[in-house]
Amino acid sequence: MTIFPLPAFQDNYIWIIQDKDSSAIWAVDPGDADVVLDYCHKENKTLTGILITHHHKDHTGGVSRLKQYFACHVYGPAHLTDLITTPMYEGDQVAIFKHTFHVIATPGHTLDHLCYFCPEGANTLFSGDTLFRGGCGRIMEGTPEQMLDAMTKIFHLPDNALIYGTHEYTLANYRFALSLEPNNKSLLRSNRISQAKRANNEPTLPTKLSVEKKTNPFLRTHIKSLKVKAAQQLNEKPADNSVAAFSQVRRAKDSFS
Repeated sequence: MTIFPLPAFQDNYIWIIQDKDSSAIWAVDPGDADVVLDYCHKENKTLTGILITHHHKDHTGGVSRLKQYFACHVYGPAHLTDLITTPMYEGDQVAIFKHTFHVIATPGHTLDHLCYFCPEGANTLFSGDTLFRGGCGRIMEGTPEQMLDAMTKIFHLPDNALIYGTHEYTLANYRFALSLEPNNKSLLRSNRISQAKRANNEPTLPTKLSVEKKTNPFLRTHIKSLKVKAAQQLNEKPADNSVAAFSQVRRAKDSFS
């Protein structure tokens, strides 16, 4: 199994899952049908399955057309009845080629958000808009408590898990992260690596969970100095519990410029 991105819109990645012994592919969050169709026509591939993480149009906009064109299976949040062929819930499984992906419910960014985790081989996680390199999704429908719970679920995955987020937000995320931890050596190193990748028009994803634990402020809201910096940016007192601390860091990011 190989995984690679097809860039879409300004900063989206449509992740393609491919098996070396097959002409079939799967797509994760295909917001733009043309991008996938062009790849399939050019490379003589057939789309046999789609994973959806949540309902936002930049993740689902191409699904209906691709489903009709290829008559493929579509797995995703249960309420997307017009798009999916199989509803997914926490603990469900999806077989992709010879691999099994487990569904993790991660409401926060949206109430229907799902992540897909394969514990085999490289420990692959398709994290949608829940976790990015250096950041996390905005809390648009859920609560800080739900988003923190999602971060906690991901935090406890294996350290070598590869995180495939759907947006190229890394450099902007790192500017905020460095405002909280300007002397974090792991963060400074990862920022340098990511800047070099973007200078060469290369994706900064996937990222390893071990890197995120050392650099991503939304997996580090338990660290006192980081919490104090976030509170200072908001002109507030540091939070006195984990949910409030996460909320402060998220609100500080939302107002960061």
